[in-house]
Amino acid sequence: PEAYAEVEAMLIRIAASSDAGPCCAYMGRGGAGHYVKMVHNAIEYAFMQGIAEAYDGMRTALKMSPEAAADVFARWNEGTLQAYLTELAARVRRYRDEETGEPLVERVLDQAEQKGTGRWAAQSALELGVPAPTLTAAVVARTLSHFKADRERLAALLQWPERAVDVSPEEFLSDLEDTLNLTVLVAFSQGLWLLHEASRQYQYGTDRAEVLRVWRAGCIIRARWLPFLEGILREDPENPHLLFHPRFLAEVQRRLPGAIRAQERALEMGIPMPALGTALEYLLAMRRARLPANLIQAQRDAFGAHTYQRTDRPGIFHTEWENSDGSTKTLASQQKLTVEAPEAGGRPAGRPYSIGCFSTYSASRR
Repeated sequence: PEAYAEVEAMLIRIAASSDAGPCCAYMGRGGAGHYVKMVHNAIEYAFMQGIAEAYDGMRTALKMSPEAAADVFARWNEGTLQAYLTELAARVRRYRDEETGEPLVERVLDQAEQKGTGRWAAQSALELGVPAPTLTAAVVARTLSHFKADRERLAALLQWPERAVDVSPEEFLSDLEDTLNLTVLVAFSQGLWLLHEASRQYQYGTDRAEVLRVWRAGCIIRARWLPFLEGILREDPENPHLLFHPRFLAEVQRRLPGAIRAQERALEMGIPMPALGTALEYLLAMRRARLPANLIQAQRDAFGAHTYQRTDRPGIFHTEWENSDGSTKTLASQQKLTVEAPEAGGRPAGRPYSIGCFSTYSASRR
């Protein structure tokens, strides 16, 4: 903070400004500023992927021209989806190639590059034990786009069971608008959860509400949603999950029906929507009080003695799941182990990583 204080006045003079003040602030100790920028870029990846998926829906399902799609994005830019990227989507689709006179976007090769910041964010989320599937899906989508020859070959080999869907253009566009809103909200939610956990584990001391204030102008993900999200975090700064806030949850809830319809129709028509799909699956999993992960953990204990916890008593347990004749063992075979409870990331606290090898015994039990 002392170094920032020395240069703050100079930085404020050259920074962008919004109605909330200069878009410049101290992000926290150590590498906090770089981390905030990395998360910004991951959200940007997801926002752009969501826009691309909405456009694919317009182009494939409704056979809309780039100009017609541009009109839709321009209209969306007047509502809750008002954002630099939404406005840019409309502008790019209207631009005509000087040589051919056709919309230039249709001449651009469908391979999206990346500098690596989105990938870093996905890696960091995994390392910190934060589920951020929508941010990760956007990175994977860019990576997959580079396998152009493979995609062209598989397009002729793998027959998707597509079927004609009677789609009302007005209804489908409304559903796509809900889809993009939901994808953006979930992407921000995942990114802000990642920031919360990074600040906690790395002791950055990052104020996420201040981060959102700074993002309100001069950055790629500036959007109408930002003041709304900032207000939520100012009300409840310690809450890691935006989903627990009633106003945020209400915005998600009202867009679920349309987003689900859009996903169903996209699957029927063979339109990939990975950002939307992971956003929906993320919400669906987060609202499940009981997931089938109990079977996974039981299997891990069966083949690798990785232990498990029970729902009806405290402690860490290991079971010899089979007798020598292959029959299932009884409750008496369970052993209670003296092991500290696992951390959020999955590794038991205080237990170092071990070096393992695959023995004949362990391989046969997998």
